[in-house]
Amino acid sequence: MVAQSSPPQSELTDEQIDRVFSALAAATRRDILRRTIEREQSVSTLAADYEMSFAAVQKHVAVLEAAELIVKRAEGRERLVRAAPDMIARARALLGRYEEMWRGRIDRLDALLADPE
Repeated sequence: MVAQSSPPQSELTDEQIDRVFSALAAATRRDILRRTIEREQSVSTLAADYEMSFAAVQKHVAVLEAAELIVKRAEGRERLVRAAPDMIARARALLGRYEEMWRGRIDRLDALLADPE
């Protein structure tokens, strides 16, 4: 059996990638993330702007927290939520690598199509 090495800290594991993109698949979660990038907010403040129950918003927050896209902390009775810029940067870097890969493929295709032979 071959031991699998874990990826460097800056690279996401397959499990992290799955959680991040699953979390970002829902428009409400993308909106919560956007709002928490702008400023830290309480879960109750976030919930007030959606036509769903407080519990439903809490579930959305929990999915984002499990994906490490946001950080939740207690302050008294409130739960404050803010974006986690490190994970957002790591996900962005992953997408950048995918973009580089596809641009390379397109460049090779262009070169093949331009070849007169």
